Amino acid sequence: MSSDAMIAHFVGASALILVAAHAGGRLARRLKQPYIVGQLAAGMALGPTLLGALAPEAYDALFPGAIQPALTAFAQFSLVVFLFAVGYELDLKLLGDRARTAVITALATFLVPMAVGCGCALLFEDWLHGLGMPRQLTPSMVVFAGVALSITAVPVLTAIVRENGLAPTVPGVVAVSAAGLLDVIGWTVLAGALMNSGREQSSGWAWRALLAVGFVALLLLAARPALRWLLRRVRLDPSLRLALLVGFALGSAWVTHTLGLHVIFGALLAGVVVPREKGGTLDPDLVRPLHEVGSLLLPFFFVISGQSVTLRGVDGAGWLTLLVVTVLAVVTKVGSGTVAARLSGLGRDDARTVGVLLSARGLTELIALNAGHQAGLLSAPLYTVLVFMALATTVLTQPLLHLVRRFAAPAPQPHPGPVPVAVQPPAPTR
Repeated sequence: MSSDAMIAHFVGASALILVAAHAGGRLARRLKQPYIVGQLAAGMALGPTLLGALAPEAYDALFPGAIQPALTAFAQFSLVVFLFAVGYELDLKLLGDRARTAVITALATFLVPMAVGCGCALLFEDWLHGLGMPRQLTPSMVVFAGVALSITAVPVLTAIVRENGLAPTVPGVVAVSAAGLLDVIGWTVLAGALMNSGREQSSGWAWRALLAVGFVALLLLAARPALRWLLRRVRLDPSLRLALLVGFALGSAWVTHTLGLHVIFGALLAGVVVPREKGGTLDPDLVRPLHEVGSLLLPFFFVISGQSVTLRGVDGAGWLTLLVVTVLAVVTKVGSGTVAARLSGLGRDDARTVGVLLSARGLTELIALNAGHQAGLLSAPLYTVLVFMALATTVLTQPLLHLVRRFAAPAPQPHPGPVPVAVQPPAPTR
């Protein structure tokens, strides 16, 4: 294929991706679902599972192999921008007076699903072998199985909290704060699993871990003060400041990729390192364009992820695995979150709301699954099963939230007290 033909194919495929993804997002919002659910469904529909099966010639014409590197590059760029914004907005100061509740809830909703996921991976190795996994799982594969059940999607959760009017409420604050802590714990454990994934590297695991720790220290001790001085002392045009910080995120992502990690970790670290405005507020001239660019380009990531989803290798055992994994994913998250929040002092209905909210996985789960698939920790059939699990748990969050509200105990009404009896004046005597 000539370069002109490749460019023409890429432009046409990009037009289809953007229109289909955002149309799917609008449809999902009309169905009272997060926007991202529709985008993910559209991305999978444009993959080999639906479009490739119904119209293979059209699929090959729209997505030839020659444009895959360009689509993958756009997908990785969108991930870097999106996760840079997530890291920049991550603020654990939201814990406030509910710090104890949020910490306990975050630990419970990470450790319980993590233990269940790792335990099931060890107990059902033969079953997973039928889904394309090795006969004997490596430690990284076992840990990744636990991480896959324990992740919560902060962006999707935040959108659900906002759209349901829960942002100023106790369960909304606790859920968002606990999800932020879950992000920190989950990405850290995932980094360890990917770093020790068993792939051939130029240096050993211990050296790469040491270099990664050194890189984090360099960002915190040198890059953060330098950025603070540059952003506060030098008057930069907003577009130039945006270009500088996105370049910083891309450079950080390149370093972590070189160290054997995924680009997502460098992007997150870059966002966390960038200093906020005075008073701890976010810079609107940075947040707004990051969200706009991320929203525009993320459909490329959904399409690349959807192209790895294939139903050909998923048989009856695979669909049964999907059912079991989805039930475990919902029960472990909702159950552990509800119990932990209840023991921390929240009311029954508020605790249930926190548990349901923390069950949403969405984009964060998909990013982790994509990283694990690229690192060889997941087979194609198991990757497909877990992607459908992420979609199912996200779709179920809103109905479960309505169910909790429906069966919530009514608020106690003030007792009116006894009604005074009017005293009739005595009849006048004659």
